[in-house]
Formats: sequence, C-alpha cells, structure tokens
Amino acid sequence: MSEGDSVGESIHGKPSTIGSFFTRVGQIYQSWLDKSTPFSVGRWVVTLSLTAIYMIRVYILQGWYIVTYALGIYHLNLFIAFLSPKVDPSMLDEDEGPALPTKQNEEFRPFIRRLPEFKFWHSATKGIVIAMICTFFEAFNVPVFWPILVMYFIMLFCITMKRQIKHMVKYRYLPFTHGKRTYREET
Repeated sequence: MSEGDSVGESIHGKPSTIGSFFTRVGQIYQSWLDKSTPFSVGRWVVTLSLTAIYMIRVYILQGWYIVTYALGIYHLNLFIAFLSPKVDPSMLDEDEGPALPTKQNEEFRPFIRRLPEFKFWHSATKGIVIAMICTFFEAFNVPVFWPILVMYFIMLFCITMKRQIKHMVKYRYLPFTHGKRTYREET
C-alpha cells in the first residue's frame, strides 16, 4: 500500500486530525451499541419513543408524507427479513445444506433469522433518525395526497404479510419461539 492510501492517514503517513476524530466517534458509538446489546426491551422502548416523536413532528408540521411512507416501506422490509429464515426452504434442493424440519419425526433445528433482532432494531432506529433529519429540510416536503399513500401502504402490508404467512405455513416454521421446549414429568 502506498503512502496516504490508508483510511484516516494524511499524505505524509501521519494520522489526520479529521480521520482520528471520526475513528474515535465510531469507537464510542460501537461501545454504546455493545453496552446496549443485552437490554432489548430498553432499546425497543427508545425506538418506539423516537417513532412517537417523529409521528408527532409530522402531524404538527402537516408534511413530509413521502418521507414517512418511505420509512414505513423500509420498516416493512426489515420486518419481513426479521420473519424470514436465513436459509429459505423454497430455494433449497432436497440434499442442499440445513433445512427446516418438515415432518413431525425430523430432528429439531432452531429458527435462524435472515435479519437478527439486534440488526433489526439498529436499522429501524437509524431509519427513524434519518427520517427525522429529513423533516428539517423543505426539499423533502413533496406535496402529495396522503390518504392515497396510507391506502397503498395498507394494501402493500396486507399482501406482503399474507405471502409471508403462506410461506410460514407451507414450510412449517414459526419465527417466534421462546426458549427451549420443556416437558413435565409424569408421576
């Protein structure tokens, strides 16, 4: 690698002040993310609070409906990825890799999500923050008839969830399992 090719280095090979600053900010951000990992309820409470603040802001300003619609579509895509298995059973041949059990007597295999809960939360929160920032710029306030967007989003949500639920029923998986199955001892 030649001189100055590394991220955060100036032409003379010394770390630049700006590069050092952003590296340090990234380390602090990652540290806060790491500390928040075990507190899933608290993380989601903060995200729901940010969502409420965003919705109140959009309601008071009476605008930015396109931004809100885009945020809703983004969250719908995240939710579908959260509900989907990492390895899609419809894409597998019979002899290819691990699959979800399809018969009662098959071995139990845990459900592995395409998008883990932490990444789902992190992406959803980032989306809300970006949408909130967009409401500070008039360029994103495109005039639209918002009831059409609401109806289109409801239709899209229903069609997408119907397809996802059919997929779940067809391949017999449930993305919401809590803990290990326990059996009572019969006496």
